[in-house]
This record gives sequence, C-alpha cells and structure tokens, in this order.
Amino acid sequence: MISANGRVAYVLKRYPTLSQTFIVNEILAHEAAGLQIEIYSLKPPFDTHFQEAISRVRAPVHYLSAEAAKIAHLWEAFTDAADVLPDFYSRLAMAAGEEGHYVYQAALLASRIRRQGIAHLHAHFASSATTVARLASLFADVPYTFTTHAKDIFHENVSAHDFERKLLDAAAVVTVSQYNLEFLRSTFGAAADGVICIYNGVELNGFAYRSPEDRLPRIVAVGRLVEKKGFSDLIQACALLKEWGQPFECKIIGSGEIEMGLRSQIMRLSLEGQVELVGALPQRALIPLLQEAAVMVVPSVIAANGDRDGLPTVLLEAMALGTPCVSTDLTGIPEAVHQEHTGLMVRQHDSLALARAVQQLLNNPPLRVRLAEQARKLIESQFDLHANTSRLRSLFVSQHEILFQKSRKACL
Repeated sequence: MISANGRVAYVLKRYPTLSQTFIVNEILAHEAAGLQIEIYSLKPPFDTHFQEAISRVRAPVHYLSAEAAKIAHLWEAFTDAADVLPDFYSRLAMAAGEEGHYVYQAALLASRIRRQGIAHLHAHFASSATTVARLASLFADVPYTFTTHAKDIFHENVSAHDFERKLLDAAAVVTVSQYNLEFLRSTFGAAADGVICIYNGVELNGFAYRSPEDRLPRIVAVGRLVEKKGFSDLIQACALLKEWGQPFECKIIGSGEIEMGLRSQIMRLSLEGQVELVGALPQRALIPLLQEAAVMVVPSVIAANGDRDGLPTVLLEAMALGTPCVSTDLTGIPEAVHQEHTGLMVRQHDSLALARAVQQLLNNPPLRVRLAEQARKLIESQFDLHANTSRLRSLFVSQHEILFQKSRKACL
C-alpha cells in the first residue's frame, strides 16, 4: 500500500509555474507528511521567476518533452515500454484517437513509473496532464486520480466525451469546490459519482492573522491579467471612487495578455496616480502588501470563452492574513465569501456595487475587523492545507488498496 515508503507521481502540464503555487504547496504538505513524490512535467517552464516555495520541494522533476516525438523516437519509446510492460502493445489499442505526442509521453511515463515502482499517478487539471496520466495508467496498470479546477471544466474547448472518459477511467476524481462538484454530477450523471470536493488549502503557519483595524486606504488585487479576473471592472469601480472623492490607492499585482488594455483604461479614466499595475511579485513581497491593505478585491467574471475562476487561492490567503475581501458571486467563491459574514459579495460586472462595497470597507474599521475575524475562523476550519492534503493522501491509499485486493484475488 502507499505509505511513507511508497511513491506517488504527480503529472503536470508544466512545472514549475508561477501562478500555480497551490500545487507546490500541496506537494510540500505531502512531503512533510512523509510521502515520496516524483514530478513528471509534460513541458518545461517558461516563467522567468518563481515562488520561493519551489526551492523547498525535494521531489525530482522529470520532463516528458514531446518536441522530439518523431517516428524514430516514438518507436524507441514503445520498444522501451514493451521491455517492462509485457502486454504494452495489446494495451496500445486503448490509445486509439489520442494525439500522437500524448501517446508518446504516456509510453515514456508508463515505462518509467514501472521501473521506479510508482504506486499511483495524480494529475492536476483535466486537460493534457490527465490525458497522459490516463494513458500511462492504462499501459502500466497503475491507478490514477486527478484534480479538476475550473478552466478544464468550463472552457468552451473542453470535450464532454473526453472528460467523461477520464471520469470513468480514474480511480477517483477531486474538484476544488462544491459548485464544481454539483456541476459535474448534473452534467455527467453516474460517471461523476466518484468525484469528491477537497478544497485547495492554505499553509496557515505562513499566513499569520493580523487585525485590519488600522490599514492604509489601499485596495489590492492579485492575479494574471486575463479577462476572467475582472480587473477592468475594478478599474471602473476605482473611477467611481475617485468621482466620489474617496481617498484610496489601488495596486493590481500580476502580468498577462490584457496588460496594455488595462493600462489604456487607466489612462483614459485619468487614474494614473491612484491605480498601479505592479506586475508579478513573489509571495514574500506580496504578503506585506496584503497585510497593509484595507481591502482585497477579487472581481472574477465569466470570460467570453467560458473560462472562469474556481475558488482563487489568493482569496483564501488574504482571508487567512486578516485582509477583508470583496468578490463576486461566481462558482465556488460563495463557499468562502459568505455575504456580510466573512466578506462582501457583488454580482459580476457590477462596478457600481463593487465600488460601494470597497468604499464600505475603506471607511469602516469595525466592519473590517468583524469580517476578517470570521474569515480567519472559516479558513482554519475548512481550508487548512495539511488537513486537506491528508484527505487527498487517504484517497491515494484507499484506491491503491482496492487495486491490491483485486490483484491478490486474481492470483489466488
């Protein structure tokens, strides 16, 4: 069975990635509990800098680059897989219809995990990483699970047939909000019976609570500069705050494809002195900014292509730190932001309501304190990283035990 002496392979599309600290934190929590991890990445990193936490990960990283997946390399990978997987060629038929580079990567992964004695595969996002994990699982007869988040569920390019096939073949499936869970069950019926909700967790020791009673009139927002983050609505709300004579400054932290459009909007609304696009920051620089801010705004929206946030980790981290939050009533966000109890919530694209909610927190220290104290209690009870990753490890163990019992019966 999987134990402190066993190993689990994490299959990821790209590692490391600046914006996916929740995966790094999850791996660190597993390692702290004694679980040995091997990381398999389909692609090399492209970010220019990374969070400090990555340096603490002990797991070795293996890259399954598909750039060299030419015919000669493909057959070389197949031959190698057949050396350690005697029925590999008969199982290869189960990859019918899959893209060739994924089959190549899965063959590499299957042969390597068999040689390493990997007991379980776990992928993040139900897209390419899970495609490769599923095929490697079929080739090597090793169980796989995956965590599905948001874009991999709601984007217009998601194939329902492919998603259902992954649900059916997985030993179990994790999603990060009750909203997602209900959506998957209503969409896929019995195929989603094995899906459970395990929230992304916060390392509470690294996010110490600080009372928000005395804070700068600062608004902070954090995330990639992409449509679904809703930063255009926040900038519009800031224009209203300026019109009302409200003292404030707003720092938007992140980088991304719509940066020029946001800069143009800031200039058009004459907000250059009050709204700043800071760029991406490491967590060690971000935490002090959050601790000084009166308000954290997460103005998430549903993008034109269907993409949306699931339950942003940075929202949970701000709540842990004691920074009062304003967000929108989308997807899993209401599971953390309980209106007027752990935060304030508005409808997406409602810049007027957003501005009013922000102004309320800027000017009302007792409200900030009340919301922040209750938010911290919620994070401690439902979003503790170590408690939630413990549930995930239990899932790995239970599925491996089921497979072990099946194998034992087959040998009797």
